[in-house]
Amino acid sequence: MDYKEFKAEILKLFDINLDFYKEKQMKRRIDSLISKNKYNNYRDYVQALKGSTNLFSEFLDYITINVSEFYRNPEQWDILGKEVIPLLFKESKEDLKIWSAACSTGEEPYTLVMVLNRHLPFNKINILATDIDNNVLKKAKEGIYSSKSIEKLPQDHVSKYFIKEQHNYRIKDEVKNCVNFKQHDLLKDDYPKGLDLIVCRNVLIYFTEEAKNQIYEKFNKSLKTGGILFVGSTEQILSSAKYGFRSIRTFFYKKERDI
Repeated sequence: MDYKEFKAEILKLFDINLDFYKEKQMKRRIDSLISKNKYNNYRDYVQALKGSTNLFSEFLDYITINVSEFYRNPEQWDILGKEVIPLLFKESKEDLKIWSAACSTGEEPYTLVMVLNRHLPFNKINILATDIDNNVLKKAKEGIYSSKSIEKLPQDHVSKYFIKEQHNYRIKDEVKNCVNFKQHDLLKDDYPKGLDLIVCRNVLIYFTEEAKNQIYEKFNKSLKTGGILFVGSTEQILSSAKYGFRSIRTFFYKKERDI
């Protein structure tokens, strides 16, 4: 069984299309995982995946590449809080509808709560946060983080939004209650509609151009006209007008029209 046949098996068994991921990066990760588990080839590994929930969970963790931290690229979060959120309040007559897509272990949606809390009380903040991986969603709901995860947060945020435990930091319940976590696959599931803000950072770099095109088109349909897409530091959208967006600041794109 070669890698092409392996991808076909994964699609058939688990409805995960590895063709949407950059092949060189993904193949290297999968080969490393197979070697780590001491299987000789793709065929043996596929057979093992069929009979082991734990092995499949590990496989899903590996391909979704979960890396996250609070306040990653602080200057961008400052722009969001000081410029973008006030702009959205001017555009929207209702409570802001916000989606944190590919949220991993919860650092980004919880950071969003902190940024919004400068402008709104907790009971006015409601964020949808999604990821393909149920394991990371479970960690996000627990809301327990290491000191390294929070090292970029301003100290007043740490004291206001976390409870210090023996070796970790626990996010306070009033922050947790602002976030609704759900499983979602960006490549095949329906997208929410009527959104003011989508935050999707540091995940699209792993997808092919074809997959990214599809996702940007779906993001356009999800956002209200005037809504904002906030992407990661390595994910500037070339030819954003093609997707109905206009760059208003680096990494922030405003929906100008439906496509």
